[in-house]
Amino acid sequence: MADGPGWWLTFREVADRASAEALRDVYLEAEVARDEVLGPGEVFWHEVVGARVVDQSGRELGVVGDVYRAGVAEVYVVRDGPVGEFDLPAVKDVIREFTPERGVIVVDAAVLALEEAAVDTPRPAAPAKRRPRWSRHGKAGGRRPAGDTATGASG
Repeated sequence: MADGPGWWLTFREVADRASAEALRDVYLEAEVARDEVLGPGEVFWHEVVGARVVDQSGRELGVVGDVYRAGVAEVYVVRDGPVGEFDLPAVKDVIREFTPERGVIVVDAAVLALEEAAVDTPRPAAPAKRRPRWSRHGKAGGRRPAGDTATGASG
């Protein structure tokens, strides 16, 4: 597009550009016939947000707070659980029971390895290395002995 990425939309109710500016960066919602646009087992992303995520033993892992697409797969961002925030790939190897209409997603936590250290957890800072108090040019710690007026240039 000439103005950059995005869509050009017009609405009967919006008469001019100044009125349209009020709609910038807002979500567009539309009523759709669910049966006509979704196949069996498919859901809208907003229906997944808010679903509780539990492991197969019933232990709470958090709540889906957001959804995004990574390649061809969807990823659920799980928050507010005992292991902190993590990304849950929406694939059969991880999700064992998918029932967002009931508000629950059951996962195989062993596959996710949630008990291991997070990949983006910062490593503890290494202690600062102390520089030796002496210099290889002399034992004055980098200071010139009193009375030394040499400039370091040789004659």
